[in-house]
Amino acid sequence: MHKGTASTLALSRQALDIISKKQLTHEEASWLNDQTISGFRNHINPGFLEYRKSVTAGGQFAAIEWRASGPNTLVDTAGREYIDCLGGFGIFNVGHRHPKVVAAVEQQLAKQPLHSQELLDPLRALLAKMLAGIAPGDLEYCFFGNSGTESVEAAIKLAKAYQSPHGKTAFVATNGGFHGKSLGALSATSKAVFRKPFAPLVPGFRHVPFGDLEAMRDTLYACQNAGDGVAAVIVEPIQGEGGVIIPPADYLPGLRKLCDEVGALLIIDEVQTGMGRTGKMFACEHSGVVPDILCLAKALGGGVMPISATLASEKVFSVLFDNPFLHTTTFGGNPMACAAGIATINVLLEEALPEQAERVGSYLLQGLQELAEDFTDLIVTVRGQGMLQAIEFAHNQLGYSFAKAMFDAGVLVAGTLINAKTVRIEPPLTFTEALADKVLIIAEQVLLQLREKKAAAPSNVGEKVTS
Repeated sequence: MHKGTASTLALSRQALDIISKKQLTHEEASWLNDQTISGFRNHINPGFLEYRKSVTAGGQFAAIEWRASGPNTLVDTAGREYIDCLGGFGIFNVGHRHPKVVAAVEQQLAKQPLHSQELLDPLRALLAKMLAGIAPGDLEYCFFGNSGTESVEAAIKLAKAYQSPHGKTAFVATNGGFHGKSLGALSATSKAVFRKPFAPLVPGFRHVPFGDLEAMRDTLYACQNAGDGVAAVIVEPIQGEGGVIIPPADYLPGLRKLCDEVGALLIIDEVQTGMGRTGKMFACEHSGVVPDILCLAKALGGGVMPISATLASEKVFSVLFDNPFLHTTTFGGNPMACAAGIATINVLLEEALPEQAERVGSYLLQGLQELAEDFTDLIVTVRGQGMLQAIEFAHNQLGYSFAKAMFDAGVLVAGTLINAKTVRIEPPLTFTEALADKVLIIAEQVLLQLREKKAAAPSNVGEKVTS
């Protein structure tokens, strides 16, 4: 028996009316705020309200997102504008609502939003060809999904299918790595709090310290000597959720060499680092390394549509040729998502956004590093590459307080999922030096406030906070 058909119909009418509006009256904004909070509390997850409450001024619940106000800014239902230094955790590389991406999606929407599943869909073919054109080395074939996790799942299954005839079933990932939260991807992810409730995970995964080639060598050969051949090594070129951890310059080339020595595939997860974020289209290009499998998502959809891609060489991908239905997805590579992907690549190349990420990113990073020198009592270090940067604080509570105060001052930043005391700075690649200057001024004011609070607080405040 339906619990509330009439009330649901009425709610749908109100929701559609809200969706149709570009501006809200005070009454409409209040109604939407109340509906959002009650919806999260009663039908999504009340835990999110506590999380959002922690970064909202005045003891209120979360600010309610309303619209983009520019390529680098957002507005909430109260009309308050925020400078976006979070970038949706790497989604908005071409900025918010880039007109070329929006237009491509709208034009495809007017023709055919989703594919029939039987006829060949042209935009999937075009986007795959474009990705092959910009991908490093011999990465030529592409499987499309809807999220970064799906991209990693596809990579793991592809590696298994390729290596199982050779009796190789083990995988090696890294401590601090984050690859998603489905069972396969979670098996590669390293944080215990995400893993323990779902044990046992996919068998055969081992973890070694990130950036440590000797530890990787020891593990690869230990597996080989024990008869547990390694199917693949999976690694981020820069650990995003781990706290923007940049490995030594010889790390990826060393991994490539080790994988070749033992016959393991190298999977590079560029879900967060790809599509220009680090100053090159793909972060692995900084070290000239070509993986056997490359994972993409987040920014590939231009901040408009969800889409992921798993790229591989013909040698590896050919295990799916005889039966292309071994791994499929209904909505992966749908026409609207592919239209967004095509437009995104066009914008990245035409507007030279990877180069802008390198230029403006270096400017912003230098400013943050100068702040770090002035606030050594609060900040341990600042690091980054391109528009993927991080401020590491002395302990978790400081990072948490910094993110909250920046939010209160109208700048969006956030901690990372693996390393709580590290705050990421990850703006759209359309960010300008003028915006960077504004953010640096606000950050300095916030740091001064934190220093004053620290001086007035007991010496042990914050030290018991854990990630």
